[in-house]
Amino acid sequence: MRIISGKYKGRHFDVPRNFKARPTTDFAKENVFNILNNMVDFEEMSVLDFFAGTGSISLEFLSRGCKSVTSVEMDAQHAAHLKKTSAALGDDAWSVVRDDVFRYIRRSPAAYDLVFADPPYALKELKSIPDLVLESGLLKSGGMLVFEHGKDNDFSEHPCFFRHVAYGSVNFSFFEKK
Repeated sequence: MRIISGKYKGRHFDVPRNFKARPTTDFAKENVFNILNNMVDFEEMSVLDFFAGTGSISLEFLSRGCKSVTSVEMDAQHAAHLKKTSAALGDDAWSVVRDDVFRYIRRSPAAYDLVFADPPYALKELKSIPDLVLESGLLKSGGMLVFEHGKDNDFSEHPCFFRHVAYGSVNFSFFEKK
């Protein structure tokens, strides 16, 4: 796994071969961050990364200078890998939380400028995630949810939806908390 841009550009982090996580492809990741680069000021943002997996997305946000990045991952092996990577990087802006995303939504103590969610595409609760995030206190007013999902999901009728992009089988829907 490599970091595409920012202060850690080009750094590589090994991901154990037995990981169950499906990392976002470099092509899709680079393109979604190009879109975000034209929409937000990373240095002013607090970011929450749900279903953090390998940490690839968290590392991109961190590399771009976000003031805080919180990664939430339930799998013990993945969370341990994230904590090991965080310790190796030594960036105090990154925190890793081992927790169930749905439990975290209900009890999060903070509000964020941006929530990035990349759940397993087969997750039965996948379609409920945008509403859960947008109706909770997780996003600040005007905050954004970037939701990665498979091609079989369409969120374009959601009242907070404002953009969709696809890169092969990787889809991103963008929502704004009004």
